[in-house]
Amino acid sequence: MTLRLTAPDRLGTTRLPDGRDLAWSEWGPPGAPPVLLSPGAATTRRLGTAALDGPAAPAVRLIVLDRPGLGASTPAPGRTFAGFVQDVRDLCALRGLGRPAMAGNSQGAPFALACAAAGAVSALAVVSGSDEIAAEPAALPAGLRELVELTAADPAAAEETFARFTPRAMWDMVMASSPESDLAVYRAPGFAAAYREALEDAFAQGPAGYARDTVLAMGRWPFDLGGIAVPVDLWYGAQDTAHSPDNGAALAARIPGAERHLVPGIGGAVLWTHTEPILRTLLERARG
Repeated sequence: MTLRLTAPDRLGTTRLPDGRDLAWSEWGPPGAPPVLLSPGAATTRRLGTAALDGPAAPAVRLIVLDRPGLGASTPAPGRTFAGFVQDVRDLCALRGLGRPAMAGNSQGAPFALACAAAGAVSALAVVSGSDEIAAEPAALPAGLRELVELTAADPAAAEETFARFTPRAMWDMVMASSPESDLAVYRAPGFAAAYREALEDAFAQGPAGYARDTVLAMGRWPFDLGGIAVPVDLWYGAQDTAHSPDNGAALAARIPGAERHLVPGIGGAVLWTHTEPILRTLLERARG
Protein backbone atom coordinates (compact mmCIF):
# COMPACT_ATOMS: atom_id res chain seq x y z
CA MET A 1 0.00 0.00 0.00
CA THR A 2 1.25 3.47 -0.91
CA LEU A 3 0.59 6.38 1.38
CA ARG A 4 2.62 9.45 2.14
CA LEU A 5 3.41 10.95 5.52
CA THR A 6 4.95 14.38 5.91
CA ALA A 7 6.65 16.18 8.77
CA PRO A 8 4.52 18.76 10.62
CA ASP A 9 4.34 22.23 9.11
CA ARG A 10 4.48 23.73 12.59
CA LEU A 11 5.46 22.50 16.07
CA GLY A 12 4.72 24.38 19.27
CA THR A 13 3.56 24.45 22.86
CA THR A 14 0.88 26.51 24.55
CA ARG A 15 1.19 27.61 28.18
CA LEU A 16 -2.06 26.73 29.94
CA PRO A 17 -3.56 28.88 32.74
CA ASP A 18 -2.21 26.52 35.42
CA GLY A 19 1.35 26.89 34.10
CA ARG A 20 1.61 23.56 32.27
CA ASP A 21 2.59 23.31 28.61
CA LEU A 22 0.40 21.52 26.08
CA ALA A 23 2.37 20.50 22.99
CA TRP A 24 0.94 20.32 19.49
CA SER A 25 1.84 19.98 15.84
CA GLU A 26 0.04 21.30 12.78
CA TRP A 27 -0.37 20.31 9.17
CA GLY A 28 -2.17 22.42 6.59
CA PRO A 29 -2.88 26.11 5.89
CA PRO A 30 -3.18 28.27 9.03
CA GLY A 31 -6.48 29.70 7.76
CA ALA A 32 -8.15 26.34 7.06
CA PRO A 33 -10.83 24.91 9.38
CA PRO A 34 -9.09 23.43 12.46
CA VAL A 35 -9.45 19.77 13.40
CA LEU A 36 -7.93 18.52 16.65
CA LEU A 37 -6.57 14.96 16.77
CA SER A 38 -6.22 12.99 20.00
CA PRO A 39 -3.69 10.35 18.86
CA GLY A 40 -3.50 6.67 19.67
CA ALA A 41 -1.82 4.84 22.52
CA ALA A 42 1.75 5.91 23.25
CA THR A 43 1.99 8.19 20.22
CA THR A 44 2.33 11.94 19.96
CA ARG A 45 2.23 15.00 17.72
CA ARG A 46 5.07 13.44 15.72
CA LEU A 47 2.60 11.18 13.87
CA GLY A 48 -0.14 12.75 11.79
CA THR A 49 -2.46 11.35 9.16
CA ALA A 50 -1.67 10.50 5.57
CA ALA A 51 -0.83 13.53 3.48
CA LEU A 52 -3.85 15.37 2.12
CA ASP A 53 -2.71 16.12 -1.42
CA GLY A 54 -5.24 14.35 -3.63
CA PRO A 55 -7.56 16.23 -6.03
CA ALA A 56 -10.52 15.74 -3.66
CA ALA A 57 -8.58 16.43 -0.45
CA PRO A 58 -10.38 18.71 2.00
CA ALA A 59 -8.72 21.91 3.20
CA VAL A 60 -7.98 21.33 6.87
CA ARG A 61 -5.64 22.55 9.58
CA LEU A 62 -4.86 19.33 11.47
CA ILE A 63 -3.68 19.93 15.06
CA VAL A 64 -2.31 16.87 16.86
CA LEU A 65 -2.11 17.10 20.64
CA ASP A 66 0.30 15.54 23.12
CA ARG A 67 -1.77 14.49 26.12
CA PRO A 68 -0.18 15.41 29.50
CA GLY A 69 2.99 13.46 30.25
CA LEU A 70 3.44 12.33 26.64
CA GLY A 71 5.84 13.94 24.19
CA ALA A 72 6.48 17.54 25.17
CA SER A 73 3.33 18.14 27.27
CA THR A 74 3.87 18.74 30.97
CA PRO A 75 2.92 15.75 33.15
CA ALA A 76 -0.21 16.02 35.26
CA PRO A 77 -0.20 13.16 37.80
CA GLY A 78 -3.67 11.95 38.67
CA ARG A 79 -5.20 13.71 35.65
CA THR A 80 -8.76 12.90 34.62
CA PHE A 81 -10.92 13.02 31.52
CA ALA A 82 -12.41 16.27 32.83
CA GLY A 83 -8.92 17.70 33.12
CA PHE A 84 -8.20 16.88 29.50
CA VAL A 85 -11.45 18.53 28.42
CA GLN A 86 -10.42 21.68 30.26
CA ASP A 87 -7.00 21.56 28.58
CA VAL A 88 -8.72 21.45 25.19
CA ARG A 89 -11.02 24.34 26.10
CA ASP A 90 -8.05 26.40 27.30
CA LEU A 91 -6.00 25.59 24.19
CA CYS A 92 -8.85 26.61 21.91
CA ALA A 93 -9.40 29.86 23.80
CA LEU A 94 -5.72 30.76 23.88
CA ARG A 95 -5.11 29.94 20.20
CA GLY A 96 -8.37 31.32 18.85
CA LEU A 97 -9.60 27.99 17.51
CA GLY A 98 -13.22 28.53 18.46
CA ARG A 99 -15.09 25.25 18.87
CA PRO A 100 -13.31 22.98 16.40
CA ALA A 101 -14.09 19.52 15.13
CA MET A 102 -12.10 16.68 16.69
CA ALA A 103 -10.94 13.15 15.86
CA GLY A 104 -9.84 10.50 18.33
CA ASN A 105 -7.78 7.52 17.21
CA SER A 106 -7.45 4.23 19.13
CA GLN A 107 -6.75 4.98 22.82
CA GLY A 108 -7.15 8.67 22.07
CA ALA A 109 -10.84 8.12 21.28
CA PRO A 110 -12.19 8.11 24.88
CA PHE A 111 -10.51 11.47 25.47
CA ALA A 112 -12.12 12.87 22.34
CA LEU A 113 -15.48 11.40 23.39
CA ALA A 114 -15.13 13.20 26.73
CA CYS A 115 -14.69 16.46 24.80
CA ALA A 116 -17.79 15.73 22.73
CA ALA A 117 -19.82 14.86 25.83
CA ALA A 118 -18.82 18.19 27.37
CA GLY A 119 -19.72 20.12 24.22
CA ALA A 120 -16.15 21.36 23.82
CA VAL A 121 -16.01 20.40 20.13
CA SER A 122 -18.43 20.82 17.24
CA ALA A 123 -18.25 17.33 15.70
CA LEU A 124 -16.34 14.12 16.35
CA ALA A 125 -14.78 11.28 14.36
CA VAL A 126 -13.94 8.17 16.41
CA VAL A 127 -11.38 6.20 14.36
CA SER A 128 -10.51 2.65 15.43
CA GLY A 129 -11.64 3.81 18.84
CA SER A 130 -10.94 1.90 22.04
CA ASP A 131 -14.29 0.70 23.37
CA GLU A 132 -15.45 0.97 26.99
CA ILE A 133 -14.39 -2.58 27.73
CA ALA A 134 -14.94 -2.13 31.48
CA ALA A 135 -18.68 -1.99 30.75
CA GLU A 136 -18.74 -5.71 29.82
CA PRO A 137 -15.66 -7.31 31.43
CA ALA A 138 -17.17 -10.81 31.54
CA ALA A 139 -17.12 -10.98 27.73
CA LEU A 140 -13.38 -10.28 27.48
CA PRO A 141 -10.51 -12.78 27.07
CA ALA A 142 -9.08 -13.87 30.42
CA GLY A 143 -5.87 -11.81 30.33
CA LEU A 144 -7.60 -8.60 29.33
CA ARG A 145 -10.43 -9.20 31.81
CA GLU A 146 -7.88 -9.49 34.62
CA LEU A 147 -6.37 -6.11 33.68
CA VAL A 148 -9.81 -4.49 33.59
CA GLU A 149 -10.65 -5.96 37.00
CA LEU A 150 -7.31 -4.79 38.41
CA THR A 151 -7.93 -1.28 37.04
CA ALA A 152 -11.33 -1.21 38.76
CA ALA A 153 -10.09 -2.63 42.06
CA ASP A 154 -6.69 -0.95 42.35
CA PRO A 155 -6.01 1.79 39.77
CA ALA A 156 -2.62 2.59 41.30
CA ALA A 157 -1.46 -1.03 40.91
CA ALA A 158 -2.77 -1.08 37.35
CA GLU A 159 -0.87 2.11 36.59
CA GLU A 160 2.32 0.49 37.89
CA THR A 161 1.70 -2.47 35.59
CA PHE A 162 1.23 -0.29 32.52
CA ALA A 163 4.31 1.75 33.47
CA ARG A 164 6.45 -1.30 32.61
CA PHE A 165 5.80 -0.77 28.92
CA THR A 166 8.48 0.62 26.60
CA PRO A 167 8.44 1.92 23.02
CA ARG A 168 9.81 -1.43 21.82
CA ALA A 169 7.14 -3.34 23.75
CA MET A 170 4.42 -1.20 22.19
CA TRP A 171 5.81 -1.77 18.69
CA ASP A 172 6.06 -5.52 19.24
CA MET A 173 2.51 -5.69 20.63
CA VAL A 174 1.04 -3.84 17.66
CA MET A 175 2.98 -5.91 15.15
CA ALA A 176 1.92 -9.16 16.82
CA SER A 177 -1.78 -8.29 17.01
CA SER A 178 -2.36 -6.63 13.63
CA PRO A 179 -3.76 -8.26 10.46
CA GLU A 180 -1.66 -8.36 7.32
CA SER A 181 -3.60 -5.44 5.84
CA ASP A 182 -2.40 -3.22 8.72
CA LEU A 183 1.13 -4.59 8.69
CA ALA A 184 1.46 -3.51 5.05
CA VAL A 185 0.91 0.05 6.33
CA TYR A 186 2.93 -0.14 9.54
CA ARG A 187 5.97 -1.79 7.96
CA ALA A 188 6.20 0.61 5.04
CA PRO A 189 9.53 2.44 5.46
CA GLY A 190 8.11 5.96 5.73
CA PHE A 191 5.37 4.98 8.12
CA ALA A 192 7.52 2.71 10.29
CA ALA A 193 10.07 5.48 10.86
CA ALA A 194 7.39 8.03 11.80
CA TYR A 195 5.55 5.58 14.03
CA ARG A 196 8.67 4.53 15.90
CA GLU A 197 9.68 8.18 16.34
CA ALA A 198 6.26 8.92 17.86
CA LEU A 199 6.58 5.93 20.23
CA GLU A 200 10.00 7.07 21.42
CA ASP A 201 8.67 10.61 21.81
CA ALA A 202 5.71 9.40 23.89
CA PHE A 203 8.07 7.85 26.44
CA ALA A 204 10.56 10.73 26.43
CA GLN A 205 9.46 11.76 29.94
CA GLY A 206 9.09 8.16 31.11
CA PRO A 207 6.13 5.76 31.00
CA ALA A 208 3.81 7.56 33.43
CA GLY A 209 1.88 9.44 30.74
CA TYR A 210 1.07 6.27 28.84
CA ALA A 211 0.22 4.42 32.06
CA ARG A 212 -2.24 7.11 33.17
CA ASP A 213 -3.84 7.18 29.71
CA THR A 214 -4.37 3.43 29.83
CA VAL A 215 -5.89 3.38 33.31
CA LEU A 216 -8.38 6.06 32.26
CA ALA A 217 -9.25 4.37 28.98
CA MET A 218 -9.54 0.90 30.49
CA GLY A 219 -11.76 1.95 33.42
CA ARG A 220 -15.38 3.06 33.37
CA TRP A 221 -15.79 6.31 31.50
CA PRO A 222 -17.22 9.03 33.78
CA PHE A 223 -19.13 10.86 31.07
CA ASP A 224 -22.52 10.28 29.48
CA LEU A 225 -22.34 8.97 25.92
CA GLY A 226 -26.12 9.30 25.71
CA GLY A 227 -25.84 13.02 26.36
CA ILE A 228 -23.56 13.76 23.40
CA ALA A 229 -25.30 16.39 21.30
CA VAL A 230 -22.75 16.92 18.51
CA PRO A 231 -22.53 14.82 15.32
CA VAL A 232 -20.42 11.68 15.75
CA ASP A 233 -19.07 9.29 13.11
CA LEU A 234 -17.34 6.04 14.05
CA TRP A 235 -14.87 4.49 11.60
CA TYR A 236 -13.63 0.92 12.01
CA GLY A 237 -11.74 -1.38 9.69
CA ALA A 238 -13.63 -4.62 9.23
CA GLN A 239 -10.46 -6.60 10.06
CA ASP A 240 -9.88 -4.75 13.34
CA THR A 241 -10.15 -7.21 16.23
CA ALA A 242 -8.21 -5.17 18.79
CA HIS A 243 -10.13 -1.97 19.52
CA SER A 244 -13.74 -3.05 19.90
CA PRO A 245 -15.36 -6.49 20.20
CA ASP A 246 -18.00 -5.61 17.58
CA ASN A 247 -16.25 -2.91 15.53
CA GLY A 248 -18.01 -0.17 17.45
CA ALA A 249 -21.60 -1.32 16.89
CA ALA A 250 -22.60 -1.19 20.57
CA LEU A 251 -20.62 2.00 21.10
CA ALA A 252 -22.42 3.70 18.21
CA ALA A 253 -25.77 2.60 19.58
CA ARG A 254 -25.04 4.43 22.85
CA ILE A 255 -24.42 7.79 21.10
CA PRO A 256 -27.52 9.61 19.80
CA GLY A 257 -27.49 9.90 16.01
CA ALA A 258 -24.03 8.39 15.60
CA GLU A 259 -23.15 6.98 12.19
CA ARG A 260 -20.87 3.95 11.93
CA HIS A 261 -18.67 3.26 8.93
CA LEU A 262 -17.23 -0.25 8.52
CA VAL A 263 -14.38 -0.19 6.01
CA PRO A 264 -13.53 -3.48 4.25
CA GLY A 265 -10.02 -4.72 3.65
CA ILE A 266 -8.28 -2.95 6.54
CA GLY A 267 -8.03 -3.09 10.33
CA GLY A 268 -6.80 -0.52 12.83
CA ALA A 269 -4.80 1.40 10.22
CA VAL A 270 -7.96 2.93 8.73
CA LEU A 271 -6.97 6.43 9.92
CA TRP A 272 -4.13 6.42 7.38
CA THR A 273 -5.70 4.46 4.54
CA HIS A 274 -8.92 6.54 4.62
CA THR A 275 -7.72 9.94 5.87
CA GLU A 276 -9.53 11.95 3.19
CA PRO A 277 -13.07 10.55 3.63
CA ILE A 278 -12.75 10.63 7.42
CA LEU A 279 -11.73 14.29 7.53
CA ARG A 280 -14.07 15.33 4.72
CA THR A 281 -17.04 13.77 6.54
CA LEU A 282 -15.96 15.32 9.84
CA LEU A 283 -15.80 18.82 8.34
CA GLU A 284 -19.20 18.36 6.69
CA ARG A 285 -20.69 17.36 10.05
CA ALA A 286 -19.11 20.38 11.74
CA ARG A 287 -20.52 22.72 9.08
CA GLY A 288 -23.94 21.02 9.07
